[in-house]
Amino acid sequence: MIEPTTQLPHAPLPAYYRDEADHARYVRRIFDETAVDYDRIERAMAFGSGGKYRRDALVRAGLASGDKVVDVGIGTGLLARQACDLIGEQGRLIGVDPSPGMLAQVDLPGVELRAGRAEELPCATGEADFLSFGYAFRHVSDVDAALREFHRVLRPGGKLLILEISQPSSRLSRAFVKFYMRHIVPALARIVARERGSAELWRYYWDTIESCIPPAQILQAMERAGFLQVKRHTELGIFSEYTAVRP
Repeated sequence: MIEPTTQLPHAPLPAYYRDEADHARYVRRIFDETAVDYDRIERAMAFGSGGKYRRDALVRAGLASGDKVVDVGIGTGLLARQACDLIGEQGRLIGVDPSPGMLAQVDLPGVELRAGRAEELPCATGEADFLSFGYAFRHVSDVDAALREFHRVLRPGGKLLILEISQPSSRLSRAFVKFYMRHIVPALARIVARERGSAELWRYYWDTIESCIPPAQILQAMERAGFLQVKRHTELGIFSEYTAVRP
């Protein structure tokens, strides 16, 4: 019998947490503390374009009217809001997140919220037609365990969408994006945020992007979990959309 593999999304970051055991505690704390600022900073960072992009990504991934969706890492509901519009009244959305602070910010009537982690989803086997995971891949503690859970929760034929930010391929573009994410966005956070930790969150955000395993390894992990039709689509060279189908 082959033992399940374990893969971290990135090496431990000692500037933020001591070891992998401390990783989950750090992520939950920083998101709890900064949840009230998250949407405000995201709008400033993306110049208000985030909603349209998320909607377009869901459409490209095949989300359909009437689908039952599990949105893992729902956060404040930014991706879920677009999903709810697309699935309509006949659809259903379940949002899962380990941060009580983030869940408290979700204002989406009819959405069922469940506390939980990607590696151990509080969902029944085959419960979802579509599973989304928006910009939270870098925060899991076990890539393979999370993907195995996504595979379990999707019904046969169900679709998976993972949204992430990846480093640009060119050195100049990487330098520009790093400067923007590591310095400009935290500066914006200090201006518009209510919580002092918000600037730290957005510095951490970039540091996890910079340290994350490359797209090829993410695609391999998806295949290893049993998914088919595994693909990556990119927008503007940095927005990665990983899609797959559960056989």
